[in-house]
Amino acid sequence: MGKYHYEQAIEQSHNLLSLAKQQENFYYVTKAYNYLGHAYTDQEDSARARKNYTLGLEYAQLSKNDTVLMHSYNNLGNIYSEIPETQEKGIAYYNKVIDIANRIGATSELIAPKTNIGWTYMDDGQFEKAYPYIDGSLELMNSLVQAKPEYLKEIDYFYSPIYMLHGRYYSHKNQFDTAKNYFETSIQLAENDSLIFEAAEAYDEYSKMLARQGDYEAAYKAQQKFIDYKSMFFESEKLKQTEIANAKYNLNQYKKNLLIAEKEQMYQNDIISKSKEKVIVMVFSSVGMIFILVFLYKVNRDRQNLIEKLKVKNVQYRDAKIEAEKLSLLKTRFFSTVSHEIRTPLYGVIGLTSLLLEDKSLNKHKGDLKSLKFSADYLLALINDVLQMNKMESNEVKLENVVFSLKDLMKSIVNSFEFTRVQNKNNIILDIDPKIPSFLIGDSVRLSQILMNLVGNAMKFTERGNIHILAKQTNTSEGKSSIYFEIKDDGPGIPESKKKVIFEEFSQLENSNYNYQGTGLGLPIVKKLLKLFNSKIKLESKEGQGSVFSFSIDFNVDNTIKEVEKVEVETYAIDYIGRKKILIVDDNRINQVVTKRILEKKDFDCEVAGDGLSAIEQVKTGSFDLVLMDVNMPGISGLEASKEIRKFNKDIPILALTAVEVEEIREEIQGAGMSGFIIKPYDVQQFYQIVYKNLSLSRLTEKA
Repeated sequence: MGKYHYEQAIEQSHNLLSLAKQQENFYYVTKAYNYLGHAYTDQEDSARARKNYTLGLEYAQLSKNDTVLMHSYNNLGNIYSEIPETQEKGIAYYNKVIDIANRIGATSELIAPKTNIGWTYMDDGQFEKAYPYIDGSLELMNSLVQAKPEYLKEIDYFYSPIYMLHGRYYSHKNQFDTAKNYFETSIQLAENDSLIFEAAEAYDEYSKMLARQGDYEAAYKAQQKFIDYKSMFFESEKLKQTEIANAKYNLNQYKKNLLIAEKEQMYQNDIISKSKEKVIVMVFSSVGMIFILVFLYKVNRDRQNLIEKLKVKNVQYRDAKIEAEKLSLLKTRFFSTVSHEIRTPLYGVIGLTSLLLEDKSLNKHKGDLKSLKFSADYLLALINDVLQMNKMESNEVKLENVVFSLKDLMKSIVNSFEFTRVQNKNNIILDIDPKIPSFLIGDSVRLSQILMNLVGNAMKFTERGNIHILAKQTNTSEGKSSIYFEIKDDGPGIPESKKKVIFEEFSQLENSNYNYQGTGLGLPIVKKLLKLFNSKIKLESKEGQGSVFSFSIDFNVDNTIKEVEKVEVETYAIDYIGRKKILIVDDNRINQVVTKRILEKKDFDCEVAGDGLSAIEQVKTGSFDLVLMDVNMPGISGLEASKEIRKFNKDIPILALTAVEVEEIREEIQGAGMSGFIIKPYDVQQFYQIVYKNLSLSRLTEKA
C-alpha cells in the first residue's frame, strides 16, 4: 500500500481473509481486516474503515494474541479520536492499548497510544491533560534508547512529533525559550529523516509561537517553510488521490468487463437454444433449476428466520446470564455481610454465656444458661450451614491437605454433642479401628462438617436410643489409607419414598423432637462435600428400624509425626505457666469485655485498644507477649495495623480475630504478617489452645 496500489491491496486482503477463515486462523483474519481498514482509511472512506477495524478487533480478541489486539485497539482509537463527538471513545481505545502493554511488559508499545492521547487532548485545547502523556512518551523513548541503542532505528520517527507537541505545550505556557528549543529540535529531526508532514506541522506551530512572541520576521520565514513543506505534502496527496481514482476506475472497469462477458454468454446461449434438442434439454433443465431454486429459496428463507430468532434468543440468554451472575455476586456479598454482622453479636452472647456458666454463684441458673448457649450455638450452626451451601453453589470450596488425628477429631465431635445427648437421653457408641494410622493427611475441617451433620441428624431423630459412630480401615497401600465411616441410629427410619427427597435443599421429614428443628441443609451439604472427596453417601433405612449412613474416603498417611511428640507439645501448650501480657484490639466494647474476661480467667494481663492506630502506638511503647487483632475496624483495619507493627516488630505473635469466613481472607491474613487466626464466635477451650500454642512457639523462638 506504500505505492497506493489499493485495488491489489484490497483484493489480496480479501484473499488472505478467505484463507484465514477457512483455517480458523484468527490472527491472520485480524491482520486481513486491519489491512482493509488501512486501505479504506487512505481512501477517506471512514465508515468502511471503522467497520473493518471493528471486525478485526472481534477476531483479535478470539486470537488471544496481545500484539494484534493492541494494534486493533490503536486503529479504532485513530478513527474515533479524529471526530470531536467520539473523541473520548478514541481515548478509551488508546487506554486499552496502554493496559495490555503494561500487563505484558511491552514498553515500546506504550509510545504510540500515549502520544496519540496527548495529541488529541492538545488539539482539543486541554493542554494540562495532554502534557503527562507526551512527556511520558518522551521519557519512555529516552529510557528505551538508553537501555538498548538499537531501539533508536525503530522509534526515531516518533521524536519529531513528540518534540513538536512539547513546543506547543510550552508555547501555550508562554515559556517561549523552552518552546523554541523543542520546535527547532523537532524541525531538525523531521528534515533529517525527510518527514514532510511532521516538518510542515512543526514549522506551522513554530510560526504561530514566533508571531505570539512578536518576532514577525522569523514567524514569516517559518510560515514560508511551512508553505513549502505543505506544497510537497499536497503533491504527495495529489499522487495519492490520482492512484485512488485509478483504483476506483480499475474496479469500475472490472465490473464493466464482467458485464460484457455476461452479455457474450447470453448471446452464445441464444445460439445454442436454436438447436431443438438442446432447447428440450434446456427446458427440462430450467424446470428442474426452478424447483431447486424455489426449494433453496425456501430453505434459505427458513434458515434466515431461524438465524434471526436464534440471535434474539442468544441476546436474551446472554442478558439473562449477565443478570444471573450479578444476582449470584450480590447473593454471595449479602451472605458474607450478614454472616459477619450476625457472628459479631453472637460472639458476645456465646462468650458471656460461657463465662457465666463457670461462675459457681449462678449454679441455680446453670440449666437456663446451658439452654441459652445451646440456642446460640444452634444459631451459629444455622448461619454456617447457609454459608456453606452458598459457597458450594459458587464453587468456592476447595479441599486442603493438613495433618490431623482422626481419633482426636472424632472424640471432639462426640464431646460437642454432649449437651444434646443428655437432653435427648441418648447413648453414643464410638468405635475407632486401632489399625487406622495415628496421623492422616486431608481436609479435616470438611470431614468434621460431614460427620457433625450426620451425627446431628441422627441425634435430631433419636430419643432414648443409641447412636453408633464407626471408623474402620478397609484398605491400605503405598502411603494411603481407605477409611469407612458409618453413623447408625435407632430412630424412626426413613420411608422409601423420602430417601431421595432428604438430600434436597431445605427438605425435612416430620420430627417429633421439637427441641431440635433444622434447616434441611445438613444432608445436602454432606452430599456435596463428599463429592469433593470423590465419594458418595449411602443410606440404608427401613421405617421403624432406624437408619445407617455410610461413606468411604481415601487419605494419605503421615508417618513423620510420632504420637508421643504430639502429646508433649499439646501438654506443654495447655499447661503453659507464666504471667503474660496480651493486647486486645477490637472496636466493639462488648467483644473487648468478653475477650478480656476470658483471658483474665487464666491469669493473663490484658490491655485494650479500640482501633488500629492505638494498637500500633501501644505495641511500640509497651511490652506485650501477644496481640489479638480484630480484622474489621473503622479507619485503619487490623490487616493494615499488623503490617505497620511488622515494620518494627517481627517476632510478636499477632492473631487475627474475624467473624468473616476465613477462606475469604486467608491470603490477606498471611500477607499482613499475622501468625494465625481465631474465628468469632469461638470455642473457649480452642481459643485457649491457640493462644497457648502461639505463646509457646514465641518462647521457643526466643530461646533459639
